[in-house]
Amino acid sequence: MWAAPYHPSVRGGPLLILTSMLTITQALFDQIVAHAREDHPDEACGVVAGPAGSGRPERFVPMLNAARSPTFYEFDSGDLLKLYRELDDRDEEPVIIYHSHTATEAYPSRTDISYANEPGAHYVLVSTADTDEAGPFQFRSFRILQGEVTEEEVQVVEAY
Repeated sequence: MWAAPYHPSVRGGPLLILTSMLTITQALFDQIVAHAREDHPDEACGVVAGPAGSGRPERFVPMLNAARSPTFYEFDSGDLLKLYRELDDRDEEPVIIYHSHTATEAYPSRTDISYANEPGAHYVLVSTADTDEAGPFQFRSFRILQGEVTEEEVQVVEAY
């Protein structure tokens, strides 16, 4: 599927290089938040793809929450297969994997952590708990690697 960046001098396999900050355009930020609000009270989910190896989120891909649940999300298996094929065809990878929490803070649950299988991705959570269209919300980004969760700074820019 997607290869991790590697350094040829490292023995024993690829070296995964993770940045400590997510840089995202205002347009992508707004699309993720809008999707979370539109799907509320169910959790929203999706991916932002980018050129393989770039770490740059570019293409917004909202997905259907097949679970249609306010407490759990699941990508539709057919949609996920289609996405994998598109990513391979376009030489892209998932830079951001996002979903919303509708009743809790934007922090990965135990289930979220157990399903985090893209070590190079930024895991973005948006909380829509107790919000209205203009109200406050949480937009947070995390790295999840081998069950360890590390929050990272989010920088919103007009353009790259």
